[in-house]
Amino acid sequence: MMNDENSAVEESPVLLRSDSGGVVTLTLNRPKQFNSLSEELLTALQSELGELAKDESVRAIVIAANGKAFCAGHDLKQMRANNSEAYYQALFAKMGALMTGIMQQPQPVIARVQGIATAAGCQLVASCDLAVAVDSARFAVSGINVGLFCSTPSVALSRNIGRKRALEMLLTGEFISAEQAVREGLINRVVPADQLDAEVARLTSSICAKSAIAVRMGKQMFYRQLEMGVSDAYRFASGVMTCNMLHDDVAEGIDAFMEKRPPVWKGAD
Repeated sequence: MMNDENSAVEESPVLLRSDSGGVVTLTLNRPKQFNSLSEELLTALQSELGELAKDESVRAIVIAANGKAFCAGHDLKQMRANNSEAYYQALFAKMGALMTGIMQQPQPVIARVQGIATAAGCQLVASCDLAVAVDSARFAVSGINVGLFCSTPSVALSRNIGRKRALEMLLTGEFISAEQAVREGLINRVVPADQLDAEVARLTSSICAKSAIAVRMGKQMFYRQLEMGVSDAYRFASGVMTCNMLHDDVAEGIDAFMEKRPPVWKGAD
């Protein structure tokens, strides 16, 4: 499902931000349009993530949404109103930059999925580092139903789940359940709706309790090595692990472990 409802003039911000204990929550705020990704929303997300990347006090980022849907894909009305090759190329390039930017973000990014995630919305979930969903959530890459193969969503989808399952979703446009999504590797955890915030908090609390330098270096290393051959990946990972070992946080972590006390991390400098 992708949204093609009329986009009324939006009086509220398309993206909301809240901060709590080193965790920033960015909330998609187009509930009447099922949080479809308009140009304005894409720009707001890129801008916020860019600013957060510079802030070492931020340890984790949660992408949430208001309303019944998490995200129903691109804003089809906006796309149809700008029917040109140049516009589409710029739009999809912008979307690709946002998705790769999430992977390059220094902080882990967690999708908090409270409803359906379809087309580019499913792409957004797949691009986040982690994802927690309610048991009623459903996922689809459904552009094929309107004659449009979800090419850009397929990039993130195929890097999360198996090739045949990804192609089945892309060729049929059919939904999969939250339980299927966790089995396939698209999301990490499924919980009842009344436990969603607590489960997200458990993940963010665990991340915030770890060494900031280890989390930052580890996330960067993880995505870079995925694009390498095995031998190159081991060489690269060995170099990163050596640098990590020489950081003060590792000495503190090992000492704390041996002394049976909580570690006191020095930060990401």
